[in-house]
Amino acid sequence: MHNILSGALGAAVPKLISANPAATAHPPTAREIRKQERDFPTVDDGQTARFLGSVWEPCGNRVCDGGLTHHCLRDAPLRTFYAATGVRRSEALGMKWSLVHWDEGSIVLGWVVVEEGNAYRLRKLTKDGDANARIYVDQSVMNVLKRQKQRQDEERERLGPPWVDHDLVFARDGFKLYRGEAGGPQDPEKVSARWRTLRTRLHLPEDFRIHDWRHSKVTNDLEAGENPVEVSANVRHRSPGYTMARYGHSRKDGARKLAASGAGRLGLSSLV
Repeated sequence: MHNILSGALGAAVPKLISANPAATAHPPTAREIRKQERDFPTVDDGQTARFLGSVWEPCGNRVCDGGLTHHCLRDAPLRTFYAATGVRRSEALGMKWSLVHWDEGSIVLGWVVVEEGNAYRLRKLTKDGDANARIYVDQSVMNVLKRQKQRQDEERERLGPPWVDHDLVFARDGFKLYRGEAGGPQDPEKVSARWRTLRTRLHLPEDFRIHDWRHSKVTNDLEAGENPVEVSANVRHRSPGYTMARYGHSRKDGARKLAASGAGRLGLSSLV
């Protein structure tokens, strides 16, 4: 950013301005930037498993049918997908059924739901370049999506004309549908508001956001010794090095192991 601004301002000298104000600016160093980066809260695999058990627990009311049509489990598939895959909120809300490849267990993330001022809209995914991002999931995650498809089909049949299909996996349902139509994209802020309510009920950290499922997923995969190249690719990071530096919480342990291994090969312990 500093280089771009300096170049732009330099081109204006001397016709529009007498001197380049960026010439004497000192952009922050990489160390200063890292120092200011926030440490995001994470949960481990055990905590994630307990969370998933809680979100799939029916409320038990007499009208509850195990969550197929009752509203108590309406967000369970979406929350499970966040925790199991580490996708961004916008990516999950923009997922389309036509881009789910059931046989090979892959999903193309071609669309996102983004906020624009006080509104929101569905648009093509551009963050990862021109090619659509593809992630691979386990069959158990595909079973969650099949459950979502079953519930959505029931909802579509129940609502009739108020449902206008947009091919969205996690579409707006008919719960408290006072106006507008079902079948389109969900309001991201309302999704986050429901998440904050659940977060309080389950006693998760107060600052744990939906996006922190992404941090937890990547951190836990690295801590478990999974291939950093695959971990990085599945969350669409620019490089495995970035993933390791940004998310690996136990690098010091690996570094100590490397140091001990190197010292052993050199026979340093026999010198003193």
